[in-house]
This record gives sequence, structure tokens and C-alpha cells, in this order.
Amino acid sequence: MKPNFEAMNKAQLRAYVLKHKEDREALRALMSRRDPNGVKYNFPNTEEGREQSKAVIKRKIEGNLENL
Repeated sequence: MKPNFEAMNKAQLRAYVLKHKEDREALRALMSRRDPNGVKYNFPNTEEGREQSKAVIKRKIEGNLENL
């Protein structure tokens, strides 16, 4: 049974995502809570750009970036 992501605060959801990296639904819930005024990253739609994007998302989930 999956937890209720809507009932979790952002810190709880982040912790859950770090422990359950395969749970795409949890990751989507976390990413949907991003700040609309946060920093925007514009990587090209290339293999290198996708890798850069993945690296930024990973750092954000781990708490190593202020905004995403």
C-alpha cells in the first residue's frame, strides 16, 4: 500500500523519494511541488542535456540545490 503523498510535507516526501528511488509516482508528486518562481534550467534535448538535467534533479532531491 502506497503512502498518501498529499498528506506528506515536502521534507517527508523528499525522504520517501530518496528511500524509494524507483517510485515514479512519488517523484512526480515531489516535482509538482516545486516553486513556480524558482530557477529555470534550460538544457538542450540531447543526450548530454538529458544527463545534465538528471544530475540537477538528483542534486535537488538530495537537497544540494536551493531551487529547481
